[in-house]
Amino acid sequence: MSLQSLFLVLLGYIAAVHAGQLTLRSPRLTVLGPDGGQLRSEPISLTKRPDPVTLGARDTLKLTFQVTDQTNDTGVQPHQTFLRFFDSTTGEEGIQPVKVVPSGKAKFELSMAKPPSSLPPSGTAPLHVSLLLGSFVHSPAALDLFDLHIPPSAPAPVHPEESLYHLLPELAHTFRSEPKLPPRPISAFFAALSSAHGLSSLDWCWGAVRPGVSRLFSPSVLSFVLSLTLIEGLLLWYWIELRLGHILLYGSGAAVLTVLTGKQALAGIAARRTSSK
Repeated sequence: MSLQSLFLVLLGYIAAVHAGQLTLRSPRLTVLGPDGGQLRSEPISLTKRPDPVTLGARDTLKLTFQVTDQTNDTGVQPHQTFLRFFDSTTGEEGIQPVKVVPSGKAKFELSMAKPPSSLPPSGTAPLHVSLLLGSFVHSPAALDLFDLHIPPSAPAPVHPEESLYHLLPELAHTFRSEPKLPPRPISAFFAALSSAHGLSSLDWCWGAVRPGVSRLFSPSVLSFVLSLTLIEGLLLWYWIELRLGHILLYGSGAAVLTVLTGKQALAGIAARRTSSK
């Protein structure tokens, strides 16, 4: 540590040792009833805790004191002054600021008819009331004042949809088993049975028309028949495995090929008919 740093540390320590201590002069509590009548009034001892203070639902608590420097007994205005209400059973606390004038005098009122929102939720246990003082030129102080009994807090209203925000029991899903395919021989049998009627009707029509197939294996007609077979195969493949994007891609190419081979087959048939005339 350098000499300059050591000097600053010693200077801060000396300032902390010689910093003035804050205390209270003439602290006093007064309890007023609903009609304004005085129910209790006594000075507050900082060395001996007084009897607990009890407030009714419409009573008022008044505190008066003066913050002074303990060394020269002059009034001091701290830069921060708070009353702390602490419930040791629940750990809840409330902080209420107190206004202090330049002379150090302060006055605080707590009306139970309109309690401040900073007051912690209360039960049967008393609230420990203490005064917190902070100053730039004095050492901070935390002074215990008294215990305070106040009426129990009303329970919070229950929201009509509160149950929706609690943990619900886990849902038990029941999933159906995966569908099972029948054995291949059975599928083949019924496929043949369903197509037998159509094939028999097609055979009867072919027998009645007696189409000529002498030109079926010519290059132009055979290429057209093969392109039609390719389209049928793509449709079957799409039904089994392919996705829509695949069938659109492959089908567009097969359609162009079928159009070209079909035009070539029609041109060949037209040329043969013209030559026969």
